[in-house]
Amino acid sequence: MRINADFEQRAAVHAAQAAWLPSPMAGVSRRMLHREGEEKARATTIVRYEAGSHFKGHSHPGGEEFLVLEGTFQDEYGDYPAGTYVRNPPGSFHTPRSDEGCTLFVKLWQFDPHDRTPTQVNTEKLARVPDARRPGVAVSPLFRDRREDVRMEVWAAHTLIHLDLPLGGEFLVLEGGFSEGSEIFTPQSWLRLPRASALTVRTGSRGTKLWVKLGQVLDGPVNIEAGL
Repeated sequence: MRINADFEQRAAVHAAQAAWLPSPMAGVSRRMLHREGEEKARATTIVRYEAGSHFKGHSHPGGEEFLVLEGTFQDEYGDYPAGTYVRNPPGSFHTPRSDEGCTLFVKLWQFDPHDRTPTQVNTEKLARVPDARRPGVAVSPLFRDRREDVRMEVWAAHTLIHLDLPLGGEFLVLEGGFSEGSEIFTPQSWLRLPRASALTVRTGSRGTKLWVKLGQVLDGPVNIEAGL
């Protein structure tokens, strides 16, 4: 299965308008944004757990990154309420579940293979720092290494936002929205732009809160079956 698998092309999905598709586990469904593979896949997905649903314990050879959008996600290491950002590096293991139900934004198999840095951040408690280069923008850093920069951003209402993307960028709307040309982005809208591109948008009357990743996945194919 290949969905938005060419990282040299613009990709946009308005996930809130898409149907929920069942996963192999009862009570867990998803909206696919990007996918390269079948059940073992390099993927970017909105995942919904119904109350009381769970997955069997499993490892993440290629790493797992997620942001809790609604409800509370859980595993044997703790509870992760809405707003929690987590990076489980390659080789990690857990048994996920949700007693009350939850919705997640999830990225799989998109880590540097040498990354061994676990990350857990409550984004609701982060300070917002004004970006001196972009009026109307405030930033809360989440993670940064040699190949990616992940942050929360808040864009003020009725503001023209411009961002050059020499390494590409990825954006998930959490609150409010913006327009890019004639296309309107609202909560759960996802946009990925390739290297050597730029983003120019105008925010709406409520402004915009969004998850942002600058940089791209590793170049070249990923041998998922071999764990590489």
